[in-house]
Amino acid sequence: MVLNFSNNVNYKKRRDSNIELFRIITMLLIVAHHYVVNSGLLEVMSAKPLSGKSIFLFVLGAWGKIGINCFVFITGYFMCKSNITLKKFVKLLFEIIFYNILFYFVFVIAGYHSFSLGTLIWYVLPVPPVSDNFGGCYLIFFLFIPFINILIRNISRKQHIILIALSCFVYVFLGSMPGFVVSMNYVSWFIVLYFISSYVRLYQSGGGVLENKYLWLIMSVICVLASALSIFIGLKMEMVEAVYFFVADSNKFLAVITAFSLFMFFKNIKISYNRFINVVASSTFGVLLIHANSDIMRQWLWRDTLNNAGMYNSPYLYIHAICSVLAVYCICVVIDQIRIRLIEKPFFMLWDKYSPRVNDKYNILKYSILNKLDLKDK
Repeated sequence: MVLNFSNNVNYKKRRDSNIELFRIITMLLIVAHHYVVNSGLLEVMSAKPLSGKSIFLFVLGAWGKIGINCFVFITGYFMCKSNITLKKFVKLLFEIIFYNILFYFVFVIAGYHSFSLGTLIWYVLPVPPVSDNFGGCYLIFFLFIPFINILIRNISRKQHIILIALSCFVYVFLGSMPGFVVSMNYVSWFIVLYFISSYVRLYQSGGGVLENKYLWLIMSVICVLASALSIFIGLKMEMVEAVYFFVADSNKFLAVITAFSLFMFFKNIKISYNRFINVVASSTFGVLLIHANSDIMRQWLWRDTLNNAGMYNSPYLYIHAICSVLAVYCICVVIDQIRIRLIEKPFFMLWDKYSPRVNDKYNILKYSILNKLDLKDK
């Protein structure tokens, strides 16, 4: 086994809805984070950091990186016992490219930038510079999963623990120490998170600590309160520029332990299959690709359309914040569900019909070339 790009149509088991509900909550946290940090609100809040509105917004926007960690924990939990097929990869790739092209032309028509071939090519590329762009980095990370699975399936439980401990020492412990600089990108960080959640999936059994939902509920509450407290302390100490220090980067201690505790809690609760939850959750990645598509999208959405910064002095700020986050999420889900039904499903119906023939022809050609090469060597 290396990269299982098979075209077999697998039986789809109906997933329980506990993790799917967690996906929805995770993406809501990310949207709320973007409401604050991508809108010009931080500059306004910093002028009055201890006002009730500023404290509310600082807390509302604190959970974006935690949400990203949660999302990748879910990926690791499911994918460590699964295979990447060509169909899965193409589905992910097409979704990213589709929204890049769609919103490029939308904003050209809207007059936010002029058309040029070079800019179009840049938007079509699914992988921008590898740093902290979630969509592109997630796509690259996705290709590493088969090789990570080979690693984790061929080491002992003790070796797996040591691997996690070493990775967390470098990325989390040192990365959370003031004065230490740990350079990273999302691809390498996602792999560390994958080590952690895959351990949970591979070694959970017997009703131990990993399956104690009450323990993880208590841990979740403590971690959420500790994260909020770290923000408040930073504000009280007038360290506004460092108010998100322990939660703003994905590898910071509180960002990791809070995300892990929440993930473990939702993993262990039981919510039977709920079609509505699962359908909405199927669009969580689409919600991210839409509302965080580009700097132009951020400008248009949070600054020009919703005017977040301008609402700071309004008595309706709290309502505006909550309703905006929910509305952006819901509208993005509707857009993505339309894409799934009108584009993705018809395309992959054709894929399922014709890909076995293409795959057979590819295999015949491949083995023919290999046989010729083998004869030449002899």
